[in-house]
Amino acid sequence: MKKQKILILLLLTMITPCLWAQKKELSQARSYIKSGKDLEKAEKLMVDLLADSANPANRENTKVYLTWLDAVRGQFNAANEKLYLKQNYDTAAFFNLTLKMYDIATALDSLDMRPDSKGRIKPLYRNTHAAWLNQLRPNLYYGGTYMVRMNDYEKAFNYFDRYINTYKQPLFSGYQYATNDSLISQAAYWATLCGFKLHDAARTLRFRELAMRDKEKEKYTLQYVCEAYLLQNNEDAYQATLRKGFEQYPDYPYFFPRLADYYKAQGRNDIVLELAEAGLKSNADSTLVLLAKSIALLNLNRYDECIEVSKQLLATNDQQPEPYFNISTCYLNQALAIEQLNEPRKNRLKLTKLYTDACPYMEKYRELAPADSQRWGPALYRIYLHLNKGKQFEEIDRLMRKAK
Repeated sequence: MKKQKILILLLLTMITPCLWAQKKELSQARSYIKSGKDLEKAEKLMVDLLADSANPANRENTKVYLTWLDAVRGQFNAANEKLYLKQNYDTAAFFNLTLKMYDIATALDSLDMRPDSKGRIKPLYRNTHAAWLNQLRPNLYYGGTYMVRMNDYEKAFNYFDRYINTYKQPLFSGYQYATNDSLISQAAYWATLCGFKLHDAARTLRFRELAMRDKEKEKYTLQYVCEAYLLQNNEDAYQATLRKGFEQYPDYPYFFPRLADYYKAQGRNDIVLELAEAGLKSNADSTLVLLAKSIALLNLNRYDECIEVSKQLLATNDQQPEPYFNISTCYLNQALAIEQLNEPRKNRLKLTKLYTDACPYMEKYRELAPADSQRWGPALYRIYLHLNKGKQFEEIDRLMRKAK
């Protein structure tokens, strides 16, 4: 019994100086706050108390959080007055004070809602704090958009994250932000954009469902989500989102070419053709989609249709190299099919016509894409050989030998 009393006395002698120090710093901080001066010093005293690893009990003391909140609120009011009077003030610092108040109030609320000795939960500060912070909540949104304009996507994301997540906080349970806030989907879009800019797949995807409620920007959200799935190497989700994006926004240039490239790489030119037909229903003159259709028809050996589509492309823009290549290749492939019949005398005129038809298109392709000799070189070699164009054949022959 005597030993227990000694231990209790020792504990008391250890705790008392800590409590005295805490009381002294709280008193000093309140003096700063009351005077309206040195509010940053008051804040630092409370931050230091909470950071004191030797006294973890400080983090359980609501008075510390209340004093900290008052110190930051005092700074916010002073900054707000300066802005109202159009005096110079750091805009980023102003928004940061709002962010601090939300974080402090949320931490305080988690302590405030602890059950008492009888298991009752009666938060003392929730209604008061929620009411005035609700009025300041737009500052979180505009703080985020301000940081986006400053290209500080890391900080911007933090603002939008806090803005959106207030609907999950018990502190604001009475406000039903998830259903009543018209800005929440826009905040989710901006958060998704920030995640995309940061090349952070997790943050890009965090609010994707909310972001897609903003129909004006949904196509961009879908693009950012696609890029996030690529970062995660989630091919199934990437393809599904590309499909969704293309079905909803066939004219938006992001989705179609990536879908077409994917299926082309798999040899599924039939699907590429289906996608192209769907895209052309939305925009019959789309150069991008018509070109994909031309290539798909070429790969499906539907040469006459390919020639027709390629000529349609050239009618709108005769400086596109690919349609020239496709048309010439169609004629050359048709000639190859006839040559494989091994009836040269019977088909001589047909072959001459096909090579003659192919020639100007491949020559024009060479003119428009001079660096792509691996494509036009062998084709022109074959054309000049069959048409007995000696001078042109010798030039191509030299060029190809040199390339080897």
